[in-house]
Amino acid sequence: MVHELTGLVGEPQNLVSYHLGKLRDGRLVSARRSSADRRDAYYTVDLGRIGGLLSAAGAALHPGLRLEPASPDGAAPGAARPVRVLFLCTGNSARSQMAEALAISLSGGVIEAYSAGSQPKSVHPHAVRVMREEYGLDLSAQVSKHLNVFVDQRFDWVISLCDRVREVCPDFPGHPETIHWSIANPAVGAADDAATYPLFQQTAAELATRIGFLLAALADRSPT
Repeated sequence: MVHELTGLVGEPQNLVSYHLGKLRDGRLVSARRSSADRRDAYYTVDLGRIGGLLSAAGAALHPGLRLEPASPDGAAPGAARPVRVLFLCTGNSARSQMAEALAISLSGGVIEAYSAGSQPKSVHPHAVRVMREEYGLDLSAQVSKHLNVFVDQRFDWVISLCDRVREVCPDFPGHPETIHWSIANPAVGAADDAATYPLFQQTAAELATRIGFLLAALADRSPT
């Protein structure tokens, strides 16, 4: 949100808004209205596009400047223990369940992932399907959980995926890193509505991309 960005960079709102507009024009940043408070807008940096542009610019200057993507399975070499990450959304039926499965799979054991919701519902059939068909992961035995199940546990990172759950997220012991990924809810139709399945595919792809960058951040923090 703009007011959060102004606090982080220490610049006036009109200047921050101006530069956000330029970044949006360049398709480096996108905006989405909050599903909790429609007056707020969440801005998302397209790190994949930025990485591609940086790599292309480097390669154009000299082949030795071509950027190489980080290897997810090498995200935290030498880590003393897995990094505990809790993913939260409202229903714990789709976004957070998919994020949990993807984090465990993509990290190669670096991340110990969990998920929960503020108003748990049954795991969505499309979430099960997209994980099975496109990522080879089985969610069929997963059970939705209330975030109170984890309220006394320690995590290294707590990542909210839903604007509504961000508003009610409790404080967890140990002051974990907190991130908000404002991701639209793909479960907007009936459970068996084939028209909504592409939304689950898009959500899963966005989560996989974001988790890849999370792994790169973990690697950067790892002791050498």
